[in-house]
Parts: sequence; structure tokens; C-alpha cells
Amino acid sequence: MPLLEKIEGDLTQAMKARDALKTSTLRLLKASLSNEAIKKKKDKLEEPEVVEIIQRQVKQRRESIEIFDKGGRKELADKERSELAILQSYLPTQMPDEELRTLIQKCIQSLGIKTKAEMGRLMKELMPQVKGKADGKKVQEIASSLLSA
Repeated sequence: MPLLEKIEGDLTQAMKARDALKTSTLRLLKASLSNEAIKKKKDKLEEPEVVEIIQRQVKQRRESIEIFDKGGRKELADKERSELAILQSYLPTQMPDEELRTLIQKCIQSLGIKTKAEMGRLMKELMPQVKGKADGKKVQEIASSLLSA
């Protein structure tokens, strides 16, 4: 079942079950998907585009959690964490750290990269390979630690 249909079906179920949190989260996601489709002048978004939008929403939630925690707003941070869990359930499974580390090491060796100054070249090569499977920030952290070691 396509991801967009799954989201719409889950939204309907959440509304029937009167699950306010899931309903509002999925409505916001659906609105983001609709806005993106309008912006790209398409009737329906492709699967990779839907995943990209969900990843954007996840990133926003993570940033909000960090800000709310710093500001001492525990109740808002908890709400964002709940929304984050709902959104993450629609993302493809993430690549394990060890597998990611191995891929980065192979890429570093094949490109002959020795310093952090060449990080841009490494990321340019890596990101298309891990798109949708790993967070860019995590890829950068692991690559940085491997280059500094």
C-alpha cells in the first residue's frame, strides 16, 4: 500500500477512535503533503517525496523538543515526542549505525579522503546512497569521527 494511502487510512481510523493527538499530527502531515503537491503542481506526490516531507516534519519535531527542553516546557516537549513517534512510524527503517559506519569507511577509502576539509566531497558521494535510510546529521557525525580518528 502506498504511503500516502496508509496515512489517509490511519487518519480516518484515528478520527473514528477519537485519538486527538494522532488525528492532529496526521492532519498536519497531510496538509504539508498537500501544500508540497500544490507547490510542485502535481496531483499526487511520489513515494520518495512523501518520505522527504515526513523527514522534514520529524526534523522540526526534534528541533522543537530541544527548544522546549531548554526552555523548561516539559509538557510541550512530551507532546512533540509523541508526535515524533507517530511520524517516525511512517518512515522506512533507518540504517543501523554499524552498517552506516562501514559504508562511510568504504567511501572514504574509495575517494582517498584524508582530512575533514574534504568532508563536502564525501557527503556529496554518500548522501544519494543513504537517502531515506539515514539522517544526514548522523552521517556527518560518523564521518567526522572517522576522519578525526
